[in-house]
Amino acid sequence: MTVTAERDPVPGDGGRPRLTAAGRVLAVLDAFGPRHRTLTLSDIARRAGLSLSTAHRLVNELMAWGALERDATGHYSVGLRLLELSALAPRGLELREAAFPHLEDLHRVTGGNVHLGVREGTAVIYVEAIRARVRNPVTSRVGDRWPMHATGTGLVLLAHAEPEFQERVLGAPLERFSPMTVVDPAELRRTLATIRATGVAVARGQITTPDLAVAVPVTDAAGRVAAAISVVVATDRARPRELAGVLTQASRAISRTLGPRPVPR
Repeated sequence: MTVTAERDPVPGDGGRPRLTAAGRVLAVLDAFGPRHRTLTLSDIARRAGLSLSTAHRLVNELMAWGALERDATGHYSVGLRLLELSALAPRGLELREAAFPHLEDLHRVTGGNVHLGVREGTAVIYVEAIRARVRNPVTSRVGDRWPMHATGTGLVLLAHAEPEFQERVLGAPLERFSPMTVVDPAELRRTLATIRATGVAVARGQITTPDLAVAVPVTDAAGRVAAAISVVVATDRARPRELAGVLTQASRAISRTLGPRPVPR
């Protein structure tokens, strides 16, 4: 989520942008993320770029509406009202319904974390996720947002995006999550070319070094890449070729479900 479009110039302040009322609310919500699931009021104010008093007022309003919740320790988290609204998103709903049975099969066969991701802005968002029972250092829940260059699903979506979009992503600062995260644009361009040629992304240790992700695209009725699915397993037990095979089978099954609907007579 970005809130820059909600900014207006501050008169007499050198043109420094100021958040509008809607922008301040969005900034509070945008303070939360996969690595910031619970925050104190001070954390919210700092991450949203707001004064403590403004953050306090907005947080109370959002709590009253159900967008935020507060626990016994005084920490805030995203409320169920937002989950209720997100379930109405048609793009994610159709994909989730088509994909879920096949994601369950993937999870059972591989024992890994399974994700269904779609492109949102310059990031990938998980619209469905099934987590392995073993504790995994990487969060992988529905609604998680990650940079495209550092995840298997993100690399697949980026590889099949238009060239102008690829350059916009690769031209921005790329975050390094582990010593193995690829942040060199030239190397990433070569990786994207390989993904287009093979139809498979293999990402080793991009977020945490013990893990390996394998991902493939999912196409819609028009043959366009609409999403990506991935499996994340421990590197020491990974068999990328086998994972690519079962992922490709699942992808084809999901794509068939998303295929053309029969025309009513």
